[in-house]
Amino acid sequence: MAKKVSLAEKIANKKVVVGVLGLGYVGLPLAREFVKAGVRVVGLDIDEPKVKKLNSGKSILKTVSHDSVKAMVKSGRFVATADMAQIKKVDAVLICVPTPLTENREPDMQYVEGSCRTIAQYLQQGQLISLESTTYPGTTRELMKPILEAGGLKAGRDFYLAYSPEREDPGNKHFNTRTIPKVVGGLTPTCRDLAQQLYSLAIDKMVPVSSLEAAESAKILENVYRCINIAMVNELKMVFDRMGIDVWEVIRAASTKPFGYHPFYPGPGLGGHCIPIDPFYLTWKARQFGMPTRFIELAGEINTDMPHYVVHKVMEALNERRKSLNGAKILVLGLAYKPDIDDVRESPSLELIELLKERGAKVDYNDPYIPQTHKMREYDLKMKSKPLSAAMLKKYDCVLISTNHSEYDYKWIVRHAKLVVDSRNACANVKSGRGKIVKA
Repeated sequence: MAKKVSLAEKIANKKVVVGVLGLGYVGLPLAREFVKAGVRVVGLDIDEPKVKKLNSGKSILKTVSHDSVKAMVKSGRFVATADMAQIKKVDAVLICVPTPLTENREPDMQYVEGSCRTIAQYLQQGQLISLESTTYPGTTRELMKPILEAGGLKAGRDFYLAYSPEREDPGNKHFNTRTIPKVVGGLTPTCRDLAQQLYSLAIDKMVPVSSLEAAESAKILENVYRCINIAMVNELKMVFDRMGIDVWEVIRAASTKPFGYHPFYPGPGLGGHCIPIDPFYLTWKARQFGMPTRFIELAGEINTDMPHYVVHKVMEALNERRKSLNGAKILVLGLAYKPDIDDVRESPSLELIELLKERGAKVDYNDPYIPQTHKMREYDLKMKSKPLSAAMLKKYDCVLISTNHSEYDYKWIVRHAKLVVDSRNACANVKSGRGKIVKA
């Protein structure tokens, strides 16, 4: 009778088969790195059109090229499937599903719970299950472990359980999935060590920590840090604006200090899956321990209010030109939450469009990476990107820069627009037509 090969041996010999559950902004780049490292990957996703597209060699993300996906498929080491029974055939399942907030700003764990219930149906002895989704401390142990153990297998004995938070930054030209250090925590030291060995095949540097909760908390800390500092500069932007001081000039000057200062930049609000959402996971968990999280909640108030501030600046700018916002034609430039990507998750542009429409404005948008909107949890704008031309720009009463894509020619935009409200300091280097530009 042939000796059963251990998970550690499979990892060491690159004979391990990795299942990536959720092929979105986190899962697909992770799958790509394992495939590039010579590891077989089964991509698992309930979205059948997405699965079909990936298997045909076409990407579903701007940040992962068609050539990359084509190479993954051609290598023979990647296949996407909506058949969750394939979980039986993999050695590890890496869970990369969304963790949004409910309408009451509480953790919405339906995707994590649903993934665990699905895995539990097919869980095999010796498999490794690792959660990548950002969440509150205690999720892996308190929520996932009981669901996965419902079939009789015990975590830490019959299968391995780990938490390793995703650190994706779409569009970052300096770091990618492979080069961003990977924090790893496990239910037991063995769980952690096996997860570390597995991830080491695809990622350059490991950062092991003592527990699942330490790994979960590290990710929360990263996002709380950014959330609070962005809120601070957003508040200062409004204060300095009232004083007639340019916050961007102040940040540039402060940034010349070679120690003790790190620049953060204001904007029209927070976007992306992490900063607007994840800190509130800790707020929710802290309430269970009778602890207030005043910094987080105050930062959330300030950042959430920024789209309202920007709309007020648009209203003021139009009023100075004897134009009412009600009935005004507004073009929003940029729908993505940050430059040069096609990701609209939690984008402040969506809120800006809704607020402007509520006040009677006729709103269009342009985004070179997002030809049309799609239905989301909170928005269904049913809009298409308008092509940019000099004649078209002249038709709008105001052009609102919400996302500073590098593809935009801001000098050309200012030259042909009647009014530009700039929430990103995108027009900093535009010298002519300064009288048309209002910073927001």
